[in-house]
Amino acid sequence: MAYYAVGSAIFAGYLWSWRGVLRPGRRLPRLTWAPSREILRIGVLSGIASMTSNVTVIASTAFVGAAGPAAVAGYGTSARLEYLLVPLVFGLGSPIAAIVGTALGAGDRARARQAALTGAIFAGALTELIGLVSAVYPGAWLGLFGHDPAMLAIGSLYLRVVGPFYGFFGAGLALYFAAQGAGRVGWPLAASLLRMGVALGGAWAAAALGLGLVGTFAALSAGFITMGLVNAAAFARGRMFPHDPADRQSLTPLPLAPAAGAVARR
Repeated sequence: MAYYAVGSAIFAGYLWSWRGVLRPGRRLPRLTWAPSREILRIGVLSGIASMTSNVTVIASTAFVGAAGPAAVAGYGTSARLEYLLVPLVFGLGSPIAAIVGTALGAGDRARARQAALTGAIFAGALTELIGLVSAVYPGAWLGLFGHDPAMLAIGSLYLRVVGPFYGFFGAGLALYFAAQGAGRVGWPLAASLLRMGVALGGAWAAAALGLGLVGTFAALSAGFITMGLVNAAAFARGRMFPHDPADRQSLTPLPLAPAAGAVARR
């Protein structure tokens, strides 16, 4: 709590110091509904998209649990690596959203698309590298949590089946952040819902057909592929970004203080 309080004070001090591009007035702006509506419009949908990832892991644990406690331990331990990919991509996604939003606000759609594509390539390559290394050397990760042979065997199976497809997850998540910057999170939400449907529907089908854990893990891989491809297709077809500035829903401009030079001239 103290960390956030101190950090907020530092950020506020910088914003009101007039050393940055944004130069707010000395008095706080009057609260209006328009900015809150925009924040909720994007934030609520983004929250639902984030929730689908947790629901997928929780429900998948139930399918895996049918194979016994060792299967739950192996899957739960190996799936933690997936959770670590989220803050990793978040470090790239936050500046992607900022650059995309700034570029679109300035009417530079080409720069916004370039930033989104660059971020998706970097995020996809980084998460794919992690997935491939974990698939080839699963013990390097699993050994951090235990040495039970059954847990290691099932966790290694998960990483070998799912790990090679982490790149789809990373690239899709980066494009999700780009869509946030553009204020259009409909397609990323659809991609997240489809990922959940494909993964859980495939896991159910694998259980019904007696395909075992290999089938369940293959369904989870298919979910990653679906999410990545849907977001990539939406980006490639121009559905994530408006075609011109008039199409973009933006925040109601807040009154800014005059530039320092203008104040001096007065």
